[in-house]
Amino acid sequence: MACLLEAPLRISVLSEVTATSRHYVDRLFDPDPQKVLQGVIDMKNAVIGNNKQKANLIVLGAVPRLLYLLQQSSSSLELRTECAVVLGSLAMGTENNIKSLVDCHIIPALLQGLLCPDLIFIEACLRCLRTVFISPVTPVQLLYTDPTVIPHLMSLLSRSQRTQEYITQIFSHCCKTPEHQTVLFNHGAIQNIAPLLISPSYKVRMQALKCFSVLAYENTQVSMTLVNVLVDGELLSQVFVRMMQRDQPIEMQLTAAKCLTYMCRAGAIRTDDSCIVLKTLPCLVRMCSKEHLLEERVEGAETLAYLMEPDVELQRIASTTDHLVAMLADYFKYPSSVSAITDIKRLDHDLKHAHELRQAAFKLYASLGSNDEDIRKKITETENMMDRIVSGLSESSIKVRLAAVRCLHSLSRSVQQLRTSFHDHAVWKPLMKLLQNAPDEVLVMASSTLCNLLLEFSPSKEPILESGVIELLCSLTQSDSPALRVNGIWALMNMAFQADQKVKVEIVRCLGTEQLFRLLSDPDTNVLMKTLGLLRNLLSTRPHIDQIMSSHGKQIMQAVTLILEAEHSIEVKEQTLCILANIADGNTAKDIIMTNDDMLQKIKYYMGHSNVKLQLAATFCISNLIWNEEDGSQERQDKLREMGFVDILHKLTQAPDSNLSDRAKTAMQQYLA
Repeated sequence: MACLLEAPLRISVLSEVTATSRHYVDRLFDPDPQKVLQGVIDMKNAVIGNNKQKANLIVLGAVPRLLYLLQQSSSSLELRTECAVVLGSLAMGTENNIKSLVDCHIIPALLQGLLCPDLIFIEACLRCLRTVFISPVTPVQLLYTDPTVIPHLMSLLSRSQRTQEYITQIFSHCCKTPEHQTVLFNHGAIQNIAPLLISPSYKVRMQALKCFSVLAYENTQVSMTLVNVLVDGELLSQVFVRMMQRDQPIEMQLTAAKCLTYMCRAGAIRTDDSCIVLKTLPCLVRMCSKEHLLEERVEGAETLAYLMEPDVELQRIASTTDHLVAMLADYFKYPSSVSAITDIKRLDHDLKHAHELRQAAFKLYASLGSNDEDIRKKITETENMMDRIVSGLSESSIKVRLAAVRCLHSLSRSVQQLRTSFHDHAVWKPLMKLLQNAPDEVLVMASSTLCNLLLEFSPSKEPILESGVIELLCSLTQSDSPALRVNGIWALMNMAFQADQKVKVEIVRCLGTEQLFRLLSDPDTNVLMKTLGLLRNLLSTRPHIDQIMSSHGKQIMQAVTLILEAEHSIEVKEQTLCILANIADGNTAKDIIMTNDDMLQKIKYYMGHSNVKLQLAATFCISNLIWNEEDGSQERQDKLREMGFVDILHKLTQAPDSNLSDRAKTAMQQYLA
């Protein structure tokens, strides 16, 4: 019997809740304005901290009515303000609440409300707008739809500390793209927000600081302007340095460090400036220590990784500051069973977010080890580091996998590590698994790492070859992403270097001549250069040259002709002439050039070119064609003499470039022998 009673009981409770909520909504339609006002005030008190009540009122249609009352000029100022307060409270609920409010066009209504002269009403509208805009579900573009909004918000900054806090918070949350940065910059964001950095209100100072961090991120124009800004007679960079002092709240130290980091990366502050080396870098290293909260450690590590990514000197300084390399090892042991976290809620949060620490540590290790051999050694010798990277490659979080492969890529630049740690831990196995089906971002990093593992001195090269990697790499060359095409062809190029005939034949078979020649006309220069590199490696050692040229000579010569005739860089043409020089070194392949007068004229043209590199490569070609100890050398020498090559060689023996003159002299000796 009890089971039968349960359902009706639940329905009656629900209808009771809905009935009370319905009562609040009905009062909004009362003809007496005073009763409507009282109804809104009662509603405000009922929804505070009560998400269920908020959801009920939204479902029952309170929002359109509140917005109607807010926008009516006949409504009293008090009623309009109370409506804005209730809407702000409803926005404090769940993401679904925010979606409902946005769908009811709350943003244009509140922005319109900002035109009212009354400060208390303006503050209520801004508070609600702030709550709506800081939600991840709100489309930030809605702030930029009407071009009059940003200048009006700038003009309201001077009204009160509250308007300053809410507006700067809206700006920092809604500045997501370079276009947004430009709009805010053009409407005077810097000069309007800079004075707020010395506001008596901590909240205002903090939001202004956050604004500068999003404005300066990867933006040279903003960063260059910020360097010269004075706040109360003090340079802005010095204001940021003061905000990084240890006696300031952590949030402020971190955000000020981000501002200086972004200005430095945008080229506005030198990497050897004392405010970077002595202030920003140590502050960020400090944030990585375990007494800080998880999110502070994550942000500190990621910002530090970004700061020193392009600068080897900063990497060296950081690696010796506060035992950073060892400190980061703690990121993988968190939270430990003996964790000092007594707050259960905090522990639950940190367990859910511990992967962010691992991601940040991998990123920072990648940045630290990107240039210096000693630092890489230090990283790989950190306890269980290689095992951690290997397990990171198969974590469920895509961001951790990406950061782990980034770290692996950074370490794979070391010949020493390729020969030792990488081999000992067979990292190629999880790497190959990662390449099977991953998003492009991960594929780019993983295939870059694979390129390094396929270098001829890497012990991993053989087992990777045996695992059937050629097909995988050939498929990468067909990707829409230029970066993946480059990596696919680069890895094949490394694989073909001094390879057995069997491997070379398999590469040509798997790639297919059509695809090879498609890559030779790729619009991306990097792809073209690596394809030429692959061709050059395939066409090395005489039996290989002769075999490939006997089966694909016609197409290869066509491709070479097209490249030499087209508008290409010196590097591309040099690489192409080097391929010709390799072909000229074959036994039977030589004849393909010798019977092609058009090609011989091209070589002649490049021997007289203004660029020494091209002259050298073309001379190499001729040198191989006329080499004495080979069959048919006399006939080839006679033909080339008739075509005027000896005169050119004679002239080149006097070339100011010693390499070129030596090469020409060596060639001339073939005629004299």
